[in-house]
Amino acid sequence: MSKAFPFAAIVGQDEMKTALLIAATDPSVGGVMVFGDRGTGKSTAVRALAALLPQIKVVKGCRFNCDPASPAADCLDGCGAVKGRKKLVAVEVPVPVVDLPLGATEDRVVGALDLERALTRGEKAFEPGLLARAHRGFLYIDEVNLLEDHLVDLLLDVAVSRENIVEREGLSVRHPAKFVLVGSGNPEEGELRPQLLDRFGLSVEVRTPQKLADRVEVLRRCDAFERDPVNFMKTWAPKSSETRDLVAAARGRVGAVSVPDAALEMMSNLCVAVSADGLRGELTLMRAARAAAALADDTIVGVPHIRAVAPLALRHRLRRNPLDQTDSGARITRAMDEVLVS
Repeated sequence: MSKAFPFAAIVGQDEMKTALLIAATDPSVGGVMVFGDRGTGKSTAVRALAALLPQIKVVKGCRFNCDPASPAADCLDGCGAVKGRKKLVAVEVPVPVVDLPLGATEDRVVGALDLERALTRGEKAFEPGLLARAHRGFLYIDEVNLLEDHLVDLLLDVAVSRENIVEREGLSVRHPAKFVLVGSGNPEEGELRPQLLDRFGLSVEVRTPQKLADRVEVLRRCDAFERDPVNFMKTWAPKSSETRDLVAAARGRVGAVSVPDAALEMMSNLCVAVSADGLRGELTLMRAARAAAALADDTIVGVPHIRAVAPLALRHRLRRNPLDQTDSGARITRAMDEVLVS
């Protein structure tokens, strides 16, 4: 049983939970960036997400989480070493959710020479890093706005190419590194580089609950979890199972959700109305709306789905106007009222 606080037991923070469920339903949305106050459940929600995801099939013995249906021939000590077999052995494992600590070295992130094998056997072998472990899963960076610049550059390269290339100590390794990037941070502690922020599909702002009843309920649930985590998990198991089944079902039907031309026109008009930079916002908006429809068990994307995800997909893509005193959320809401018509 997972020791993480149950996703279903998190009080409030509906926008953050919606964004994470959308990313879990369709990883092509591009990840989630969570901005907010300290102590608002950002890390708790991300780590709880792992327990909601259906298990994936990987090649047994592969340290890169390769899919048995399309193993990577270049992986060392993994699919490349076992591809000569008549049939690869597949096993089911939990979807990886890997933490990237702020103090991590570049070798720890991308991988490096396996010193133990080099010293004991005289062999040059590759020791996979965090990017290999996160392949086909989630890479989580807490306080991502404080990440060192050289690691940000590295992540940008991998986000574009979707593979990790290591050339060092006589090694030449190339392996797939496709993951959903999830970050959290407090804007008061430093801004996130625009190039990296643009790589997050969805952006969420969380705030400290203001309602007394919500704050009391947070205390009650946290205290119950700390005192008796086993029984707390059992109490929330039915709700967790419902959410897990919802994600699994949505993943299965998201490909069948249609996006009519009228919906596409509304999305483009909305992006024009808010002066969103580039076309990535429209693509993310389309994918997120389709995932939202799948979660709602709808087969066609409509206005309610677009309205639900537009702030998440566009909030961090707006051009800053020094003369405009309204925040990004208000600008998007105003534009939706003008553009989105049933």
